[in-house]
Amino acid sequence: MTARDAVDAVSADIRDHRISGDGTGLFNAVRHLDLLCHLTARMAADAEYQLAPNVAGLPPTKTLGASAGHLGRAIAHYTQALAPLITLTTTPQDTLQQKLDSLDHHRSLRIHLNDASRALAAARTALDVPQPRAAASTTVPALRHAPSVRRRT
Repeated sequence: MTARDAVDAVSADIRDHRISGDGTGLFNAVRHLDLLCHLTARMAADAEYQLAPNVAGLPPTKTLGASAGHLGRAIAHYTQALAPLITLTTTPQDTLQQKLDSLDHHRSLRIHLNDASRALAAARTALDVPQPRAAASTTVPALRHAPSVRRRT
């Protein structure tokens, strides 16, 4: 799966599993965070170490790094959305004041989720940079490790 396909898959999953102000929404938010964290770690590792099996097919390191940065922003917004979401799922809405307070929590939740969505879209856009065509016979060089040096004391 290419980096673009992975971002598209995570975006589709987020669209298919909406976050609501109940226990299911909390479960979905944690699930989205898990997917975003995994994807971000993978992109950052590919950018830094070029560990993917198809190194020749990877976007440039700068592109992967930019996309991983946008994904990190999406993670930050999802994390900020957890506080109002937990409050909505654990606080009873019995009194008028609690119902009024829940409006602020819903608004805050929407703001953070919308910002996360924009960050995810920016991650996808960052990957739309045209890729150089790789030669058909491109081989992947083996990683070289520096020789071990023993010091005498």
